[in-house]
Amino acid sequence: MNGNYYQNPTFPGNANNYDVKLSNTPPTADGDTMEQSYIENILRLNKGKKVRAYVSFPDATEWRNKIFEGVIEQAGRDHLIISNPNNGEWYLILLIYLNYVQFNEKINYSYPFADKTY
Repeated sequence: MNGNYYQNPTFPGNANNYDVKLSNTPPTADGDTMEQSYIENILRLNKGKKVRAYVSFPDATEWRNKIFEGVIEQAGRDHLIISNPNNGEWYLILLIYLNYVQFNEKINYSYPFADKTY
């Protein structure tokens, strides 16, 4: 990295502002609370589908942009796990580096909480 440090913003009266969950949202199958239309929830809804994840690493010297291909295994608040059945590799991708995801088939998308396929 370039040695710069970016601190998460904090606001008075809410020391953990980044860890607040909406209280009126239903839990997902794995027990997490689903928060409207966030990237990690869309990725979770499409677990098992083949994707291309386009990622940029701004401080990398060897390569800045990379494409990871594989099947969505898991998605969390800050990460995506993809497995590549062609070579047996698994990738843990931090969402801060993710530019976009390309699907080769229709995706499942819930907004606000009704299942839909696009």
